[in-house]
Amino acid sequence: MKSEKRDFDKEAASWDTQPLRVKLANDVADAILDEIALTSSMDVLDFGCGTGLLALRLQPFVRSIIGVDSSQGMLDVFRLKIKDLNMQNIRTQHLNLENGDVLEGSFHVVVSSLTFHHVKEIGLLLHRLHTVTAPGGFICIADLDPDEGKFHENNDGVFHFGFERTALRNELIKAGFADLRYRTAAKIMKPAPDGTLREFTVFLMTGKK
Repeated sequence: MKSEKRDFDKEAASWDTQPLRVKLANDVADAILDEIALTSSMDVLDFGCGTGLLALRLQPFVRSIIGVDSSQGMLDVFRLKIKDLNMQNIRTQHLNLENGDVLEGSFHVVVSSLTFHHVKEIGLLLHRLHTVTAPGGFICIADLDPDEGKFHENNDGVFHFGFERTALRNELIKAGFADLRYRTAAKIMKPAPDGTLREFTVFLMTGKK
């Protein structure tokens, strides 16, 4: 499996132009809103926020959101959206755990959408996310079901070709999360590398600290 870095900075400016990405973020947001009763007293962490497609959907329902990402280009696009929309309860932070950056804070809800398959050490990441989840808080992870490496046109920076739901559930349990549930959050029809149209599914897994 390839593990070279993918240059998300270069892709950032045109990221939102693909309708599938916008629809996916909306589908994941709808699933989160269906599973978790978000309130105006909640602070949210969006890990791997990208251009903010998911965070902006959740913003009206919570007190604050911080979006963290290792791509400065993605964050620059997100920040322009925040400025244009004059939103006061969202901020961004450049964070690269591989470079030794540390997650800080305490959040009632931690969300992450299609980021985990780009992270090599899932167990370590889950322990770090557990640390910043407030007691009684929630974690919401959306990612691909096993895709045989056919979801991405280029698998640079992809460490996992999707996840078996029960296996990821066990990793969450090891990290200290409980009350775990999972469901299909989105279905995506797109051409596989061989040109055939294929359906890929994205699950949402939720848990509680």
